[in-house]
Amino acid sequence: MAATTFAPSGEDAITRSIEVQPEKSTPDFRSVEEFKNYYEIPRVATEIIQGSFKRVQHDQNETIFIDPLQIALQFPDELLHDSVPIYRYLKRELEKAHNDDGPPELYVLADTSYGSCCADEVAAQHVDADLIVHYGHACMSKTYRMPVIYVFGKKHLDVEDCASKLGEIVKSYTMEVEKIVVLRHDVAYAHLADYVVTRLRESIPDTVVQYNRPPLRLDPSPPQPSAVASATESATAETQLNSGKHDSKEANRDVDPSLILYIGGENLGLTNLLMTHSSSEVYSYDPETRSTRLESGRTNKLLMRRYATVQRARDADVFGILVGTLGIASYLPLISHLRSLLARHRKKTYTISVGKLNPAKLANFMEIECFVLVACPENSLIESKEFHKAIVTPFELEIALQAEQTWTGRYVLDFERLLADHAREAPEDDANRESTSEKDPDQPQFSLITGKYRTSRRFGGADANTSSVGEGGPSAVILRNQDDTVATLADSAAAEFLQSRAFRGLETRVGEDAPSVLEQGRSGIARGYKNDSVG
Repeated sequence: MAATTFAPSGEDAITRSIEVQPEKSTPDFRSVEEFKNYYEIPRVATEIIQGSFKRVQHDQNETIFIDPLQIALQFPDELLHDSVPIYRYLKRELEKAHNDDGPPELYVLADTSYGSCCADEVAAQHVDADLIVHYGHACMSKTYRMPVIYVFGKKHLDVEDCASKLGEIVKSYTMEVEKIVVLRHDVAYAHLADYVVTRLRESIPDTVVQYNRPPLRLDPSPPQPSAVASATESATAETQLNSGKHDSKEANRDVDPSLILYIGGENLGLTNLLMTHSSSEVYSYDPETRSTRLESGRTNKLLMRRYATVQRARDADVFGILVGTLGIASYLPLISHLRSLLARHRKKTYTISVGKLNPAKLANFMEIECFVLVACPENSLIESKEFHKAIVTPFELEIALQAEQTWTGRYVLDFERLLADHAREAPEDDANRESTSEKDPDQPQFSLITGKYRTSRRFGGADANTSSVGEGGPSAVILRNQDDTVATLADSAAAEFLQSRAFRGLETRVGEDAPSVLEQGRSGIARGYKNDSVG
């Protein structure tokens, strides 16, 4: 009997053809030379040959030998189609100049462990790489273990039109103090940004235009939390570069710019710029549409959404620290800082590494009430609408744990700046901790989310095994099995959550049931097993 409309075979879903128009991330190359120039094949080959990336090793007889250089070529999904020709052209260039050690070995990396904007040191270590060549958009976060050579690509930009329209904005903008303008852009326009800066300085000579070209190579930077001053200077250097017409004192001063100009379309980099510079007006120029617009008008909405997320974090007692990077410098000190911070406030913490985030992964940790994401700045802001629990940044966590709900609008995403701020404020925090230690820990707090008072659960303490019994109340002692045996929960939020669930897993019933007889099962595929009868 033929399949009815109520039981389709599903064959049409397999055989149906779908026309897909892929997003154009690169131009249509008319020649090989244009392709090489776009991906900067000669420059990359020169930096590899002239760079000191080789590893010197010693055997048992103290004989020095050098392995061939291992290079990882990292591509985002949108550039993966060009990975094979890039590999071949770069390999050919390196073979021309190789010495007795042999040409370097190249490996193509795809499907990054975390965000594609970060150098994937985890995948690179799988091939024992000495160097990463990162292609495409980059967040320019400092690496932890390996040097990185960046290839941003070269998107088209009308320099004259861009400089003219941005110059008109600056001329019409009234500043109460000295005119200081900061120019930022998507890294794909770095090859033409210098020309835009030159045109701007010619059209607005009475304005200081600060610009810092992104580096094409970053060497690993081990974390140094104690270097407060240097960390702060490096975190703010991207917006405070000398224009070339003023002395170094003017270049190094900490200036909050009144106006920021951004070249590029709407992306995560622009969103982070709005969040971290909420007191400045930001205008953007889109090279695709050749239009300008005021972006800072939506800053308040972004901050209000984040403030609502902070309020959810204030109501949480069990936190999960999500490891969203393994290659950014200072990520380990930051995780240690978050653990100690939550422990001081008697919160329960779990450290979780799940790779790329999605709601299904985090739904497996239902006992966790709020997540703290440790990731690069462009991957730190997660809108929690699709997720069951709130996801906050480390800076938002510090605000949520404050005794009084105060937020000036300042926003920090840089790891080193957070650690530097913590190092400066450590003595003050110790004094505040001593002054608040005498307060009643059971004092209820008002929740802006529920509109009710709540009493926080407290974990840890001098004796974690007894603190839950002393402070946890009736839930600290549980029924262990059906024989009325009781047990205590040793400061475990997961165990408490398991006891509150109606379904706790299948009972094993070892030795209580006889083994069943093996029977022949069905065979075939789900839409039509072989032993199914056709009615």
